[in-house]
Amino acid sequence: MADGTQVAEAWDRAALLSLFDPATGRLDRRVLSDESLYRLELERIFARGWNFMCHESQLREPGEYLVSYIGEDQVIAVRDEDGLVNVLLNTCRHRGNALCRAEQGRAKSFICSYHGWNYALDGRLIGVPGQKTFYHDDLDRSRLGLAKARVESHLGFYFATLALDAPSLHDFLGETGRTGLAMVCAHGDVEVVEGIQKNVISCNWKIAVDNLFDWYHVPYSHASANSAGFLDIARIQHPRNQMVMLGEYGHAIGGPGIPRDMQDEIDKLSDEERNAMSRAAPDGSPRIRPRKATELMGPVGVRSEGHPNIFPNLWITMSGLQMCLRLPRGPSHTELWWYTIVPKNAPPALKAKMVRQANHVFGPAGLLEQDDGENWSQSTRSSRGVASRELGQNIPMGLGRDQAVASGEGGSVIEGLIGEHGQRWLYRAWTEWMAARDWAELEANHTAPPTGVV
Repeated sequence: MADGTQVAEAWDRAALLSLFDPATGRLDRRVLSDESLYRLELERIFARGWNFMCHESQLREPGEYLVSYIGEDQVIAVRDEDGLVNVLLNTCRHRGNALCRAEQGRAKSFICSYHGWNYALDGRLIGVPGQKTFYHDDLDRSRLGLAKARVESHLGFYFATLALDAPSLHDFLGETGRTGLAMVCAHGDVEVVEGIQKNVISCNWKIAVDNLFDWYHVPYSHASANSAGFLDIARIQHPRNQMVMLGEYGHAIGGPGIPRDMQDEIDKLSDEERNAMSRAAPDGSPRIRPRKATELMGPVGVRSEGHPNIFPNLWITMSGLQMCLRLPRGPSHTELWWYTIVPKNAPPALKAKMVRQANHVFGPAGLLEQDDGENWSQSTRSSRGVASRELGQNIPMGLGRDQAVASGEGGSVIEGLIGEHGQRWLYRAWTEWMAARDWAELEANHTAPPTGVV
């Protein structure tokens, strides 16, 4: 297998940027299947970017840990004795054995099952069997601690990066990324329900990401859910009230939006009046957000009822009831991790109702996810055919027909009909991440959220 240098030589900057044409919306299908591109993604996107690790409610006490991934690097997120969350590579510095085999748990330290090397919760090497006898007491344990990622948090959501030169998480998220996370906790403190649902789909991770911006597919892919009475497409799709927020580095939010005049009326209501209107609305309707949500999400973001994606692969859906990581497992497979999120102080009966709703919509048993997974799998499969991959994919919907306006702190917003602005923004950002050799080059050459005709 080629190393990162060999892969980068095979794909120079011009070749990488040519894989998607933002002027026409044409996507080279090799983006979904090429092994060398996948290896470069692991280096230039996942190892470089800020990757979601966990929510604070998942690591309440010192010693609590869970195993996650940065690309294909397995890591341990753990709260140490000082209350800090560390993200450690799950590989012993002696012979590379995995320290944690369980997906989550609680530990006082991490002991390697191969030779017994013992690591503290902050990654320090604190014990080596036979250090005096076999190593003659000349092993410098201070140099052999577990490799650590940078860790920062926003609104209780912890992210990690392997890149020392990455900007702060706050700057990386920008207005659009912060709005997406704020959507989850717009109604108050939240917690993640025990048990992350995990399943593997035979698709490239990017098509699983770009689908979250796609409201064009809903009446066709999910017609059976509509026919069964599970989903009221006419009520949720709002094809003429779409709102797309574009942020730096590929973050975006796409889907239905609350028109400005309607939000103006909501702004006049007290929280009590908003709650009364939410209770009177049909089941499944988005709850009207409280007044404080505007402070968290901003005056534009608070009108969004769409799907945020925190680049590269964290999807927030159902107004924050669920989040999903699209974890790469080679160019043709993606592991989905579904998190269900409930109000921290909600009554048990309400939490149980929310969990049932989440289980029936998305995840391994979700009606909608099963429809989507079949489409993603076939689209990925076709990208491997000699003749099929020459055709490319075409995502020009709305191109050159809509207006983008500045949304506030560095982002832009597009309002109007269903389109493919979010998908184009994703692939444009992807090519720029792939073409940049380091963060300095990415910061200097990435496209700012547009204004004007898009």
